[in-house]
Amino acid sequence: NAYRFEVANRDTSHLVVLETFSDAKGTELRRRLWPFAQRAQPGGEVIGYGGCWLIAGEAHISTIAVHPDHRGQGLGELLLASMLKRAIRLGGEYSVLEVRESNEAAQALYRKYEYTVIGRRRQYYRDNGEDALLMEARPLDGAYYRRIEARLAALSGRVHFDDRFTR
Repeated sequence: NAYRFEVANRDTSHLVVLETFSDAKGTELRRRLWPFAQRAQPGGEVIGYGGCWLIAGEAHISTIAVHPDHRGQGLGELLLASMLKRAIRLGGEYSVLEVRESNEAAQALYRKYEYTVIGRRRQYYRDNGEDALLMEARPLDGAYYRRIEARLAALSGRVHFDDRFTR
């Protein structure tokens, strides 16, 4: 239901899909970021996705997921940076997200992108009642945009991708 809501609210919801394309031998040829609504090329395998709501200047990162077989390659960072870049281009002024208190790897990524903890949501996660940390990055201004561009440039040295999401 949550994903149906995100797909249906096109004015405020910005979803990105990360696909990989391989040859007949299984050798990865390329990765491509697509806006969810434009994902149409056959033959790709979805290996990650992300969601961002943009409402009244707030870019709320609602989800980031990478297939377990593809973790540790910088793909979560690619998804986050791409959503932030798009949010800034569309007028985002600051960003917020929730993260599991136990997810130290995600928290490290968010700190890299200048998020700080501003609160706690008690028993936020339904599956186990775990608390969420509420994190915020601000301002999403020109200087922040340039830092994202620099991080994406550095990331592209080890993660090759075709960006059809932030254009």
